Amino acid sequence: MASAPKTSGSHKVVFAALAGNLAIAVTKFVAALLTGSSAMLTEAIHSTVDTGNQGLLLLGLARAGRPPSQTHPFGYGMELYFWAFVVSLMIFALGGAVSVYQGVHKILEPEPIDRAWINFLVIGLAVLFEGGSFLVAWREFKAVRGDIPFFAALKGSKDPSIFAVLLEDGAALLGLALAALGVAGTGLGLPWADGAASVAIGALLVLVAVFLANETRSLLTGEAAAPRVVEAVSAALARDPRVESVAEVLSMHLGPREILLGVTLDFCDDLTAGQIEDAADEFAALIQGVDTRITRVFVRSGRARAAYERRAAG
Repeated sequence: MASAPKTSGSHKVVFAALAGNLAIAVTKFVAALLTGSSAMLTEAIHSTVDTGNQGLLLLGLARAGRPPSQTHPFGYGMELYFWAFVVSLMIFALGGAVSVYQGVHKILEPEPIDRAWINFLVIGLAVLFEGGSFLVAWREFKAVRGDIPFFAALKGSKDPSIFAVLLEDGAALLGLALAALGVAGTGLGLPWADGAASVAIGALLVLVAVFLANETRSLLTGEAAAPRVVEAVSAALARDPRVESVAEVLSMHLGPREILLGVTLDFCDDLTAGQIEDAADEFAALIQGVDTRITRVFVRSGRARAAYERRAAG
C-alpha cells in the first residue's frame, strides 16, 4: 500500500514557528545591544537556536518524505526522528548551557541595564509572535490528540515536528516572563536579578531538551504504535470466525504517519492452506482500514510461527 500523505499540518506548524522566531531573534539582539541585558541576550540566543531548530525540522520533514528505495524499502520516515534528536541537542548545548553560563557570569559581574523600557517593549512584541506560533502548534496538537489528556498525548505523540515546536514555544513564553522579571528586578535595585533570570531560562531549556531527547530516542529505537491502535486491530481480527485467537500484534512507527504492523493468527483447524492465504490477504486490507497510518502489514499463521521457533531452537 502506498504511504499516507505526508505531514502538511506539521509543515504549517514549523513554518509558523520559523517565521516568528526569526523576527523575534533579530529584535531581541537589537534590544540586548542597546540595553546590555543578560536575560535579553539569553532570550535572543534562545530564539536564534529555535530558528535553527525549525530549519532542522523542515530538513527532517523533507528527507522523511522521500519514497522508499532499494536501500530503505520502508521509506525514510524515521529520519525526522533523527533530526528531532539533533534539535534536542541544540536546545541543550546552545540554548540551555549557554544561557546558564551567561547568567552565572552576569550574577558574578552584574551590569546596569540601560533603557529598560526597550526590553519590555521587545518582550511584549515577542509574546505576540510566540503566542501566535504557539497557538498554531496547539491547534494542530489538539486536533491530533482528541480527548486524550495533555501529558499522556504529549508523551504518546509520534510527530516531533509538532510536539517539539509546542514545547519550544511554551518554553519561550515562560522564558519571556522570566526575562521580564529579571529586567524589572534589576531596575528595582537587584543587580543579580537579570543574571538569575538567565540561569532560570537556561534551566528551563535544559528540561525541555532532556524531555525531547528522551522522546525522540524512544522513537528512533522502534517505538510501538499507541495501545488503542493495537487493541483496535486485535479486536477487528478476533471478530472474524476464521480466527481462533490473535497470538500477537507487533507494531513499530516508521514515521509520524507510517506504522509497520505484523500479526500472528491461530486460524481455525478446518481451514485449508488456500483459505488461510485468502484470509491473510483480506486481513491485511482490514487492518489498514483500522488506522490510515498503517502502511505496511505482515500476516502469518500460528503454525508458521511454531515451525520457525522449532527451527530456531534446533
